[in-house]
Amino acid sequence: MENTTTAVKRKGYKRIWAGRKGRYYRNNLIIVLIVSSIPGLIIGLLVYWMAGGSLEEELLEMHNRQIEQRAANIDDQLSNLELMLAHWAFDPKFDYSLKNMDFTMNHERAWDITKTLVVMQGSNSMARQVELYLAGDRPVLFNTEYGTVTSGGAAVYEKLMKTEQSTYWTELAFDPAKPQQKELTLVHHIPGGSLEPFGVLLLRMDTQRVSDMLRTMTPYNSGEVYMLQKSGGLFISGSGTGDAATPFVNSLQAAIEARGSGDSTSFLYDLDGVTYAVTYGDFSRIASEWMYVSASPISSITSPVVELSRTIIMVSLSALLLAAVLSWIASRKIYSPFRRLLQTLLPEHDVCEGREDEVTLIERHWQNLHGQQNALQYTLSEQLPHVQRSFLHQLFQGYLYAFSEQELQSRMKQYKWEVEDCVFVVLYIQLTGISSLEGKFRSGDESLVSFAAVNIITELATEHFERAETVNLHNLTAGILLIGPGGAPETARVQAFGEELAATINRMLKLQATVAYSAPIDSISAIPRSFEAAKQAASHRRYGGGNQVVSLEQLEREGEGAHMPQYSFTLERGLIQALRTGEAEEADRLLEEFLATLSADGAKVIDVQQGMLHLLGAVQHAVLEAGIAPNQLFKGRNLYAGLSQIHEPGMILPWFRDHVVSPFLKELSERSDAGIRRTIDQAMLYIQEHYMDNISLDSCADYTGTSPFLLSKSFKRVTGQNFIDYLTGLRIEKAKELLRDTDLKMNDVALQVGYQQSYFNRIFKKQEDITPTRYRELSRHEGQKDAETR
Repeated sequence: MENTTTAVKRKGYKRIWAGRKGRYYRNNLIIVLIVSSIPGLIIGLLVYWMAGGSLEEELLEMHNRQIEQRAANIDDQLSNLELMLAHWAFDPKFDYSLKNMDFTMNHERAWDITKTLVVMQGSNSMARQVELYLAGDRPVLFNTEYGTVTSGGAAVYEKLMKTEQSTYWTELAFDPAKPQQKELTLVHHIPGGSLEPFGVLLLRMDTQRVSDMLRTMTPYNSGEVYMLQKSGGLFISGSGTGDAATPFVNSLQAAIEARGSGDSTSFLYDLDGVTYAVTYGDFSRIASEWMYVSASPISSITSPVVELSRTIIMVSLSALLLAAVLSWIASRKIYSPFRRLLQTLLPEHDVCEGREDEVTLIERHWQNLHGQQNALQYTLSEQLPHVQRSFLHQLFQGYLYAFSEQELQSRMKQYKWEVEDCVFVVLYIQLTGISSLEGKFRSGDESLVSFAAVNIITELATEHFERAETVNLHNLTAGILLIGPGGAPETARVQAFGEELAATINRMLKLQATVAYSAPIDSISAIPRSFEAAKQAASHRRYGGGNQVVSLEQLEREGEGAHMPQYSFTLERGLIQALRTGEAEEADRLLEEFLATLSADGAKVIDVQQGMLHLLGAVQHAVLEAGIAPNQLFKGRNLYAGLSQIHEPGMILPWFRDHVVSPFLKELSERSDAGIRRTIDQAMLYIQEHYMDNISLDSCADYTGTSPFLLSKSFKRVTGQNFIDYLTGLRIEKAKELLRDTDLKMNDVALQVGYQQSYFNRIFKKQEDITPTRYRELSRHEGQKDAETR
């Protein structure tokens, strides 16, 4: 609006006033007109006729440029919202671990999600509310709080999950009781990029602020401005009504469709005696095309000039006697649009009236706007690095696969990168050894360590390469994009940089670093594939081998068959057997020995991971054979994904022990308690019936149908005694009864309790501290005393 007003002043009033300032010189203008002769009036008539004739065209041109500029700003705001929501949708916080999660038990996770949504909501003033909906048996809805969703409320969110597009805009009424209150909403399925989403991330726009944003495309209080989706379904009006069926809108759409796609994007449109400057164009949104239309009345500005021209014609035909009166009227008419211009541009002008002239006020207002523009430009320069890193993060992860090479180049040029005729090299850095720092870092400090490492990497890369961009991939990983104009950096130079970087990180953070770098590539669209290849190359590092620099080209030349992993099927079978029999200590020992064997002789990380994944499959097979549902036992966790994501060598064994072995042993222990007690009861009955025979742990195990080891372990746990101690105690008690109550010889007593006499004497004395003969004598002596007493 400011540019249009300034142009009108310069092209119209400047020709008459010859540089005089506003109302301050109006009286002087009246005197000049009165003194002027008829030729002067004719010249003035010609000047005003020329100005009035070209004013509409100039206003339309300037109006069109202004609307297109503001439409571009709106397009940038919507693009930033789409980019922000896509970034959060791919955040690890919204992965498959949320599926069917019990947030009552995991309240800390729920609180973390709620805080994240609050941060997302506050990151853009256009967002009224950010929500996370998780489907399932008990649907959950997160916003500033969280809770379950009723079946009626869930129907709205379930509808959002059934679309083919993972990201799209929609206009929806979230309150079933108020279907007329629709909100513009940006929807993204989660997890990002998944073909089977289990939830949606919603950014619900503030209707009033969306309307205010659209109204920036019309410089006047009247008129109409709206956006609509070409395929139908969305209509957003600057008036906030949301009604696309008004006669004015329908007539505008008909006029635009009648012009065709080859015509100009702006034209003058007359309706009910009012002339509108109509500007329209397209927005390329996610999976759809939008159109914006701005219809602004310009007749309110041009009509005073036209009327003034008619007045001058009448003045030129009137007598010179009326010239003074008509000139005074003309001066008032000339100043009238200028007053309206000031009231529109500077509503506070009435407060300053009489103290400053209008031109000074306009000049001061323009300077304020210029200062605001500089401030916005500074803000843009401050935010540009963050936008660049976000773009590179999406490029590395392959989220921009749908963009062509030209589109990617255009995006990078927008972000102030010069990428024409350039060659790229991708580096992937992975840090290990955090688990061996003996408590220096706590769980959750990985992000802090990654941040510190990225700062070191950025500083070092800037020293070695002219153009290097670093991205924090979190979880102790980072990526670097080297941009070489005309040619790629030399391989030896990249190798030396990787070695220095690994040594620096090792010295400053006490961590080991693996640096993998790709071959030079000459297209932006090939960067995601090279990054994934470098990421895979990092997994070919030696297990526990310290700092390592891996070249993708060298790895391809050497091949992957140089080392044969030492997979011990004997240890695997022993571990499975120990798990089935509930031998926790033996299982833990065999697991440690299995991992040590697998990682011996310079094994690579990928070999160790594949071996542990194979072992995980064998354990899960044993779980199924035991009649246990793996999903129920492991609480729906994707163990294969969890094990594959462990890059820290020292964390593989604790993870396998806590997430695989312990749940299996606990479930077997709970299931076997009742059966073990029945087995021990049978064993004790068998011992009591056959203690006089030559029985053993093996014969008792055969009778009960279990293994000797399991019987011995279970007997100890149930009775508190070892098998042999229980059998010995029972035999000694029976022998004591025979010694007290019978006159059998010692050899016969020994045979009746299952012993040879020589061994019987030794075991009896060991248990009772006296010989059997002495025990008989003492027992009979005590019996005689009791008889005499009675």
